[in-house]
Amino acid sequence: MENLIKEDVEKGFPGGSLLVKKKGKEIYRETYGYQQKYEKKQLLSHPSKLKNKTLFDLASNTKMYATNFALQKLVTEGELNLLSPLSFYFPSFKENVRIIDLLQHTAGFPADFPYYHREKAGDLYSRDRLTTIEHILKTPLSYEPHTQHLYSDLDYMMLGALVEKLTCQKLDLFVEKEIFQKLGLTRTLFNPLRKGYARSDCAATERMGNTRDGFIHFPNVRTHTLQGEVHDEKAFYSMDGVSGHAGLFSTVDELSALVEIMHHNGSYGTKQLFSESTAKTFVTPSQQNPSYGLGWRLNNGDMKYMFGEHASSSAFGHTGWTGTLTIIDPAHKLTVVLLTNKKHSPLKDPLKSLNLFEGDEFKTGQYGPLVTELYKNLL
Repeated sequence: MENLIKEDVEKGFPGGSLLVKKKGKEIYRETYGYQQKYEKKQLLSHPSKLKNKTLFDLASNTKMYATNFALQKLVTEGELNLLSPLSFYFPSFKENVRIIDLLQHTAGFPADFPYYHREKAGDLYSRDRLTTIEHILKTPLSYEPHTQHLYSDLDYMMLGALVEKLTCQKLDLFVEKEIFQKLGLTRTLFNPLRKGYARSDCAATERMGNTRDGFIHFPNVRTHTLQGEVHDEKAFYSMDGVSGHAGLFSTVDELSALVEIMHHNGSYGTKQLFSESTAKTFVTPSQQNPSYGLGWRLNNGDMKYMFGEHASSSAFGHTGWTGTLTIIDPAHKLTVVLLTNKKHSPLKDPLKSLNLFEGDEFKTGQYGPLVTELYKNLL
């Protein structure tokens, strides 16, 4: 396992931090490689090394550790009924969609929509948070609700907006004050560059903004190396860095604490964030596709790409596009946190794909091979 990551870094993988716990005790921790290797396309002569306190862009792990945690807390406190229609909270929305449908990715929304791109978005173009939320409600559904599972960022953009509606606070303020800080976590936050952190505190992601090494262009697109700014285009351009689907930054230490909360059914030391019954509800498999819980991805079906060959059938977790993985395995009492900046690398072949980076092709960046090796070593 250790040799696998080291060999990947030697061959060009940018870097990552891996932390493993068993029965709540840390049994493995190591940081490999670099938090920044490139300034735009230029390979740095003295790249900066990753540290344990480096902040990573969690990408879609935001869905779990910001939005889901907020919703699990609100459900426990009786502030939210998962079977309520979305239209109860957003009356302009007329479709037959419930809150649970958003969580299970069965709401009918498309997987993605470029609100930030005037030409592609048309009348739904927006670079203002409140306008974007209104436009999500107007976005045409891509399938009839409840008929299939389609993983969608839009589901969680709306769930983030729901948290704001219920708490009367912006999502970042609520989760940072009411969840992270109360747990003693100070390096888990949105928009770190606005809150006292520097670029040098963060792992770099894409080399040339959102241009895919210069192959994508739209007005006001970022072209600098991203470091401390959320990579996700919708979150950055249309949601001011704070969205239910992306935007959260954290460190390997603090994220491991959040992962442990799910191991303990909502508790952290003497603090109870949400109830055991709520925690179990959120990891209950969908009858239609058992690899989906409520937001959480479950190790049922064809999930070896994430959980490897040996994780138990009760394991659950999530991934993030920038290179982040969390796994909670109750049967083996294991917690796995892997934070990488695999997108901080050249495109593999821009003529074939503008989303496949060289970092994606390494075993560390593929998740499954590394997790398989980890389980072999530990079990």
